[in-house]
Amino acid sequence: QVQLVDSGGGSVQAGGALKLSCVVPKDIYTGFRRAWFRQIPEKEREGVALRLPGGEPAYYTMHYADSVKGRFIISEDNAKNTLYLQMTSLKPEDSGMYYCAAGFPGWTGSWDDARSFPYWGQGTQVSVSS
Repeated sequence: QVQLVDSGGGSVQAGGALKLSCVVPKDIYTGFRRAWFRQIPEKEREGVALRLPGGEPAYYTMHYADSVKGRFIISEDNAKNTLYLQMTSLKPEDSGMYYCAAGFPGWTGSWDDARSFPYWGQGTQVSVSS
């Protein structure tokens, strides 16, 4: 079974920063959509950021949830098959379990539709205190 491995969560105070990492297996790395989602208990998984490969890495398309624009950056290191989420100016409402995900290319629906991602990490917990 294909498994992504995410890490880097922790507990920080509001205004702090964390950087999440996700190692993606090579056979689902090239050309796949790569994203970060988060979830809090009793709520649906929410799309945080998406990186959509196409052409040169500098021209990849990225999407962000409105709530994290200007504070979070999704990036990757192709040599390491690793996806990152740099989170700054963290707020208590950013707390939750964060998951990385990989999806097949060619999806034309909403970028944050979790159902379009068949491959997931196990999750890493982020807790932001006020």
